[in-house]
Amino acid sequence: MIVIVEYNADWPILFEQEACRLRSVLGSSALQIEHVGSTSVPGLAAKPVIDIQVSVASLVPYGRYVATMAALGYRHVALDDFDLVYPFFHKPVEWPITHHVHLCESGGDQEWKHLAFRDYLRGHPQVAQEYAGLKRGLARMHDGGTPQSMEAYSLAKSEFVANVLRAARAGGDA
Repeated sequence: MIVIVEYNADWPILFEQEACRLRSVLGSSALQIEHVGSTSVPGLAAKPVIDIQVSVASLVPYGRYVATMAALGYRHVALDDFDLVYPFFHKPVEWPITHHVHLCESGGDQEWKHLAFRDYLRGHPQVAQEYAGLKRGLARMHDGGTPQSMEAYSLAKSEFVANVLRAARAGGDA
């Protein structure tokens, strides 16, 4: 079930705790560890899952981080070709999920997109509130009980996200 809750001031603390764990295992491979997603935007309602983006020098060879992340209790979720640019992990292995980790290459498009989206919402509270409303409506439409329903929920946000990224790239309003 997709549940959108009001912002929780503990989310940045939960991110920092997990970022420390990730740094201790990934070491210098983790060039940057960022809190991304809706829980990283103060005041924004969100699914209560901490999204973390870890930037690394290279994702090659494919799958090189799977065992490392498993040692931290994360399960790799295979996303076909998307794994080559933005591998995804979650913990715990079983629902309810508390953390997502996405790996990306430092300086790459995936890194930019997620940081730009987060930063735009942080700097534009009205747009963040529009996003919260969209997410609440979509959560009512998609129960999230299957991977297909979760994907439909995510895909339904694509146009909004694309508009925000265009505005972020142009330095204007969404």
